Amino acid sequence: MIAVLAASLAAMSSTLAVGALAIRTRGSLAASLPTTDVTDPRRSPLAVIGSLPMVRRIGLRGPSLRRLEASGGPWTEREAIGAKALSAGAAALLCVLAGAWPLALPLVVLGLRLPEVWLSRLAARRLTSADREVPVLLDLLAVAVSAGLPPQAALRRAIDAAEGPLADELRLVVRATDLGGRWRDELSMAARRLGLPDLDRVVGTLTRAEALGSSLAEEVARLAADVRERRRAVATERARTAPVKMLFPLVFLVLPAFLLLTVVPVLIATVESIR
Repeated sequence: MIAVLAASLAAMSSTLAVGALAIRTRGSLAASLPTTDVTDPRRSPLAVIGSLPMVRRIGLRGPSLRRLEASGGPWTEREAIGAKALSAGAAALLCVLAGAWPLALPLVVLGLRLPEVWLSRLAARRLTSADREVPVLLDLLAVAVSAGLPPQAALRRAIDAAEGPLADELRLVVRATDLGGRWRDELSMAARRLGLPDLDRVVGTLTRAEALGSSLAEEVARLAADVRERRRAVATERARTAPVKMLFPLVFLVLPAFLLLTVVPVLIATVESIR
């Protein structure tokens, strides 16, 4: 049973590894092939599997779709469905071959959930990366405003100069504004979608400065300093808790190994000499 479970987990992990490799390969080919050749769903094995009539019934519900969107779109919706079907099918096939029928149902459910767990980790990593870019965006915005640009033009210049997940999300704001949307509303929607408190403060600062006519350069510079100071305090607090977190592996892992290598040989030699 344990061997079947380990083999099933290995098969499902291999499925995700193949999907991740396909994503990386598709990204590396983007510079040398036309966009239609790279992003065509018919060229992706996962998309082909996800397009099958029986597999398409798996579907992606609301939380799964939000998870896929928050992860930065490494898969299309069809590819995500194909990954779930392939992972569950690999687990079911191993259970059938090994004759471990009692484990079939839980492993199939686990196979269906494993791609979503992977997407959740990607989304959390992307959100953390976006949160780290907020102070840089504030610095760029402060420089643009100090140069005399109005708030909307300054935000555009700051987004153009920034890189990373946060800049990618804000470029969607610029694109929606170019299509006729109000930039403050689009920026507020992006802040709610990402769920970053510091980005909410940026939106509030821009809105307040435009409504009251106050100096945006001073407001942004003060906000940037406040954000950096708060993050420095959080990092200091984490550093203070590090010794407490290191206590468990030190006592239960490092210390027993040290005793086995130093004290135990001395005790064995002492006992043999007494005999």
